[in-house]
Amino acid sequence: MLKVNLFSKLMLLSFLILGFISQNFAQDYLKKLRVSPKAEVMQVVGLTKVTISYSRPGVKGRKIWGGLVPYGKVWRGGADEATKITFTADVIVEGKKLSAGAYSFFVIPAKKEWIVIFNKVADQWGAFEYNEAEDAIRLKMKPKTAEFEEWLKYEITKTGDYTANINLIWEKQRIVLKLDTKLN
Repeated sequence: MLKVNLFSKLMLLSFLILGFISQNFAQDYLKKLRVSPKAEVMQVVGLTKVTISYSRPGVKGRKIWGGLVPYGKVWRGGADEATKITFTADVIVEGKKLSAGAYSFFVIPAKKEWIVIFNKVADQWGAFEYNEAEDAIRLKMKPKTAEFEEWLKYEITKTGDYTANINLIWEKQRIVLKLDTKLN
C-alpha cells in the first residue's frame, strides 16, 4: 500500500510539473510576434471561392524592388511560407485556364515586366524548393505605379458578376491579375 501511495504522489507531482512547464512554454510561444504577420483574404467571385493566404512583410525604410526583392529571381509573393492561392472551381487568369485547387504564387520581378507564376506545389517554404517544372501557368505582367503601401497586401476587387481583379500591392508597385470564374 505504501508503494502505490508513493508512486501515485510521484506521478501527480510529475504531471503538475509537466503541466506548468508546457503552459509556460505555450504562453512564451504565443507572445512572440511574427515580423511579417500572416494574413488571408477571401472572396466569392461568381460561384467560386478565392482565398489568398500570405505573410505581410513591411517596407521599413528598405529598397524593395531590385533590393530586398531582387530583380530576375523567384520571389514567394510575401514572406515566410510561399503565398498560396486557392480556387474552388476552374478559373481563367489573364486569359489562361487554371484548374480548381491550391497553388503557390511566385513572382519574378524586373524593372519593366514581371513574370507571375501559379505553381502546382501549394505548400512551400519560401522559394527555396521552387521547381519551374511544376508551374501550372506563367504570365508576363507590367507592374503599375501605386500609392505607397508599407505592408504587402493582396486585394480581390469585384469587376462583374463573375469577374474580379487580384491585386498584389507593396511599396509603390501593383500587379493586377484579371480573374474570370464563368467558364462555358
